[in-house]
Amino acid sequence: MNAMNVPLWAALPAAALLVVGGLLTLVGSLGLLRLQDFHARIHAPTMGSTLGTGCILLASILVSSVLAQRPVVHELLITVFVVLTSPVTAMLLMRASIYRRRG
Repeated sequence: MNAMNVPLWAALPAAALLVVGGLLTLVGSLGLLRLQDFHARIHAPTMGSTLGTGCILLASILVSSVLAQRPVVHELLITVFVVLTSPVTAMLLMRASIYRRRG
């Protein structure tokens, strides 16, 4: 399994998805640094983790499917895990922040 086995029609969209995923993650990280309030800060990394991870997983599904010459969708389990855990984590962090302000 090397780069020579991946055809150009699959390599170009996969590369584009990886670049977009990396940029979304970078924007989320910069938002974490630049925003002032905790509640505003929590939004930026969640965008980077869900959308960035989604783009990277789509690229992985595409390349894996081309190399295996069959649909490979076990990366969807990773997607489900990220989509389910990111909002729950954000809600728990926000509740802890609100509780801490009261005390």
